[in-house]
Amino acid sequence: MKQLPDSPHAHAETRAWPPISVVMPILNEERHLHEAVAMILSQRYPGEIEVVLAVGPSHDRTQEVADALAAADRRIVVVPNPTGRTPNALNAAIGASRNAIVARVDGHAMLPDDYLRVAVETLEETGADNVGGIMAAEGITPFEQAVARAMTSKIGVGAAAFHVGGTAGPADTVYLGVFRREALDRVGGYDEHFQRAQDWEMNHRIRRTGGLVWFQPRMRVTYRPRPNVKALAKQYFHYGRWRRVVARTHEGTINLRYLAPPAAVLAMALGLIVSPFFPLALIVPGGYLLAITAGSALTGSGMSTAAKLRLPLVYAAMHVSWGWGFLTSPRKLARPPR
Repeated sequence: MKQLPDSPHAHAETRAWPPISVVMPILNEERHLHEAVAMILSQRYPGEIEVVLAVGPSHDRTQEVADALAAADRRIVVVPNPTGRTPNALNAAIGASRNAIVARVDGHAMLPDDYLRVAVETLEETGADNVGGIMAAEGITPFEQAVARAMTSKIGVGAAAFHVGGTAGPADTVYLGVFRREALDRVGGYDEHFQRAQDWEMNHRIRRTGGLVWFQPRMRVTYRPRPNVKALAKQYFHYGRWRRVVARTHEGTINLRYLAPPAAVLAMALGLIVSPFFPLALIVPGGYLLAITAGSALTGSGMSTAAKLRLPLVYAAMHVSWGWGFLTSPRKLARPPR
């Protein structure tokens, strides 16, 4: 089992806890940045915490807020991210950080107060290179509540543990992640070509080079879903588009679960096209609508009527947008050879 630097096994109150660098990609976060940083610095973690903010070209006062936070607290460091893109921000923040344990946290992530402590304990117990937990979607409006339910159900997102939960163990990928720096160095950090799916892609390289990615359900992070159907469809369209790029880059990383949405989109489109000549072809899109309606009834237990009524629309937006993004992903997005 790998040992963390300066972290001998000892009683929880007397042991030495390794310092952690928390890296955050920040863009247009004026309203939430102060609270997000305060939540990290108030973690019940006995060791030292450093926060590195990689700030992109925002349209609000994010830069001023970040600079003020750094001026008021020596534990906070600000670095520029001229591109505004997430993988570039993460690499810039990792490059400016100084500790052997690196935790990725997003600007809107709401962490439980023992998040970092559980992460370090899990790294030690498992010898993993990256540990992470559940993307616990929670909505406020009826639409957001419907999205949250869909994002935590197998009908909506399949069986990925970081969405639907499960027991602790090895995983293909996890939400956010707390890493050993040696693993990040080994694989060269995030691949800045991938505008989306960069977490899945880097975790694939960690596993391919002999590392272990570990799912820890105790690391439960609250996530706020998209507020309307347009934003949700755009999100899932890009998820599908960039997952196709990952599949082209790393052969053998696609399976039937990922192929189900594009197959459904093709089947429904074909059914609609030929239905004027073969009316029975409407069975395909009609069957899909019936299936998501029945699925919404099964998964909507305990929801308000307003949220439950939106659930079929949410499922359809997620499935169709992801599938269409996958099908139309252009080859020009292919990752250039390393």
